[in-house]
Amino acid sequence: MGWLSNKIKRDRLKRGDHIYSWRHYCLYAHHGIYVGKGKVIHFTRGAGHETGTGTVLDRIISSSCPPSPVGTQCQICGDQSRLDGVISSCIDCFLSGGNLYLFEYGVSRAFHLASARGGTCTLAESDPPEDVLYRAFYHLQNGFGGYDLFKNNCEDFAIYCKTGLLVVTVWFGGRSGQATAFHAAKSAVGSSPLTFLATRVTGLAVSGLAVGGLVSYGGYCVSRLASDVGFRHDVVKVPAERVVDLLHLCDPQAAVDSPTPSRIVIAEID
Repeated sequence: MGWLSNKIKRDRLKRGDHIYSWRHYCLYAHHGIYVGKGKVIHFTRGAGHETGTGTVLDRIISSSCPPSPVGTQCQICGDQSRLDGVISSCIDCFLSGGNLYLFEYGVSRAFHLASARGGTCTLAESDPPEDVLYRAFYHLQNGFGGYDLFKNNCEDFAIYCKTGLLVVTVWFGGRSGQATAFHAAKSAVGSSPLTFLATRVTGLAVSGLAVGGLVSYGGYCVSRLASDVGFRHDVVKVPAERVVDLLHLCDPQAAVDSPTPSRIVIAEID
């Protein structure tokens, strides 16, 4: 792993790893939890509806599980393109022809700020693999609520499985690194004209543009850091058994003092 790429080889994967693969020329990434034996548990939405917005984004961003070409349907998974919610897929179907990347946990603030793309790392520490796998299998059986591009997406699911953390001040799940990067970029672009207008000397126009770009990029990076689940203070540890209820109650704080029910047995996926 390093500053420029989080690409990893399959033989280095461990059960409980949070992995992802870029889609559509790195426009966005799909995330999941590797559970061993070549299987990945991930949160998805049916083809053509992955954004869940009912807008043009539904046509631009295709499903996390695109349909297989005629005659090449996966012998393990079949056609999962119309499935919704938390599903289990073979790693080939999960990657959908893309490269394999490992999401990094417990990174430094400097590393996070230097990462140009959101949705690749977090300051938050990962829980032990057995806890990660328990949450992934639990939600495979019980769901993870409705998919929402900005509030409850595949990255939110994977980060929750790894950390058990939920944001308590923004609806239910908080915002993933990718969604935060989108909002931060939009804010940075919107602030650029003000920076350019502050450059009063015409002869310094080019320098002003350069400075404006740096200031905007700096604001983008800082906004991403401020929204990271490992940096912000409005996050709580929520038991997996309470998450499904909270999707309806919209009150994560209510789960903090609730007793945790007995654990289910984590089944091996054949």
